[in-house]
Amino acid sequence: MTGSRTARRVLAGGAAVAAAGWALRDVAAELGARPLREDGPRAARIRRSPQFADGVFRNPMPGETRVPSGPPPRFFRELLTGREGRRPSGPVPLAAPRLGGPAADGLAVVWFGHASTLVEIEGRRVLFDPVWSTRVSPTRLVGPRRLHPVPVALAALPRVDAVVISHDHYDHLDLATVRALTRAQQAPFLVPLGIGAHLSRWGVPGDRVIELDWEEEAEVAGLRFTATAARHFSGRSFSRNDTLWGSWAVAGPNRRVFYAGDSGYFDGYARIGADHGPFDLTLMPVGAYSPAWPDIHMDPEEAVEAHVRLGGELMLPVHWATFTLALHPWGEPVDRLWREAKARDVRVVVPRPGDRVDAGAPPAVDGWWETLA
Repeated sequence: MTGSRTARRVLAGGAAVAAAGWALRDVAAELGARPLREDGPRAARIRRSPQFADGVFRNPMPGETRVPSGPPPRFFRELLTGREGRRPSGPVPLAAPRLGGPAADGLAVVWFGHASTLVEIEGRRVLFDPVWSTRVSPTRLVGPRRLHPVPVALAALPRVDAVVISHDHYDHLDLATVRALTRAQQAPFLVPLGIGAHLSRWGVPGDRVIELDWEEEAEVAGLRFTATAARHFSGRSFSRNDTLWGSWAVAGPNRRVFYAGDSGYFDGYARIGADHGPFDLTLMPVGAYSPAWPDIHMDPEEAVEAHVRLGGELMLPVHWATFTLALHPWGEPVDRLWREAKARDVRVVVPRPGDRVDAGAPPAVDGWWETLA
């Protein structure tokens, strides 16, 4: 009997080790590449960038941008207490996306959760910051876990014309999703400077990677993509800011879309709006804010102000509902957003994950999240 118990323990231990090895096998790849260690045109472009100084990318906005060196000392203790308020009280309702052909003269958007969105603009499809993994972390063992399923399988997406990445944090740039899109799609990846090094390491062909500095542009499938400023930081491993972060302006013949990526509020939104707007649709982050990092994530009121300064017509909130990345209650971002939008007469739409929104005829805000908050 003692021998059988010992054998079972050995088998269980072996299984645990094997499971941990399986979960950790991609960690080195998840960390990405170090573009400045390359000897080639990518590193040379980085060093020539106006955003690059003293060996790293920097935010050029007036005043110092306070970037957290790590979570505040009480963060993990507070994260483990009062968790009920930071999670939905029941299943998040999902919609089955209508992913037919985009109208040649229209503008529509499907929000899949967090910052992942599919924009249909004048007959073309643009996929922003696609993340389909269960965790946003370098390992499958720990890290923020998805609070609701993705409303559609990645393999079920229709053909997209461009994949756009804002920066290299795990909740915006996902190794498994990039690899799957590389196999299943032919679209190029448009990324800020340096992120092409990650993509190259992950097997994306070089002719499918377009790296841009702020205010550089590229034309893809008849759309003009301009990399624009943001106030944030980057890094997937033990180094920071050796890749650039940014926002994006996408212009068709008649319609324009702005995606803010991750950013603290800064005065440059008015200039972006004047140079590249006005925008028929803005995708603005409203969650994961904290007094501990006010310079790198906007709160909902700041997101509304940025939308107004951009010359936005319709605002769709992103960067909420899917992962717990801060200590605020789960539904608070859109509660605050909705109050501010009504007070300022700003048009917003708050879709369920998977809802397809026609920007020309958006549905009224129905408060669907309130019963889950």
